[in-house]
Amino acid sequence: MRLARVAQPEGVSFVALEPDPKSPGEKVLAVEIDQHPFGEPTFTGRKWPMADVRLLAPILPTKVLCVGKNYAEHAREMGSEVPPNPVLFMKPSTAVVGPSAPIKMPPDSERVDYEGELAAVIGQPCKDVPEARGTEVVLGYTIANDVTARDQQQADGQWTRSKSYDTFCPLGPWIDTAADASDLALRTELDREPVQESRTSLLVHDVAGLVSYISRVMTLLPGDVILTGTPSGVGSLQPGQKVSVSIDGLGTLTNPVQQA
Repeated sequence: MRLARVAQPEGVSFVALEPDPKSPGEKVLAVEIDQHPFGEPTFTGRKWPMADVRLLAPILPTKVLCVGKNYAEHAREMGSEVPPNPVLFMKPSTAVVGPSAPIKMPPDSERVDYEGELAAVIGQPCKDVPEARGTEVVLGYTIANDVTARDQQQADGQWTRSKSYDTFCPLGPWIDTAADASDLALRTELDREPVQESRTSLLVHDVAGLVSYISRVMTLLPGDVILTGTPSGVGSLQPGQKVSVSIDGLGTLTNPVQQA
């Protein structure tokens, strides 16, 4: 199932994206989910053509957990070796925006970078999850862009300020609950030119391992998002550009870049 969050004519709804039975294989309907998408969803009976809704960030997490240097080639391009344990940091929920929403360049940063990533969305409260059950608590997967003020990251020596600006966590376009994230192709394009290409099979610490590791530190709640790390090829953004992150089976997340 593909789960999304949309602005519809009367407000905001969680929806399932389903083929239009009147146009099989061509059009998609947004079918409204009652209340929330966790557990076995129930439906209100309302539905809209996609032309009548706008995709938002598919979830509003209580917290966004991020993993640094989780692809070996990216660790090397950042001037270090792969750390023995996952390097964790967090983004605030206020950094989250959806597809097509602008990434806003802060005036006090001279270099802002894209970082295309696979994101896992937690589906149930959990703590101390065994690695063998790590993926069982995942609702599904979506796409993220871990936007980073690189000059501030290097200047501060820790990453909170550089990762936390409003609009610095695009998510979307939807959550796929059936995806197998063990070996998906990831591609980032800047103005349609490829800048990152890798596969999720090259993650140093996979999703199950990350869920287990993080849940030993903190309780994970439904809707929390884990950004699994970016591959090599990170680079800077400029106002007027568009950045797109695509992952096999999960779609494409595209955002324009603007000066704040």
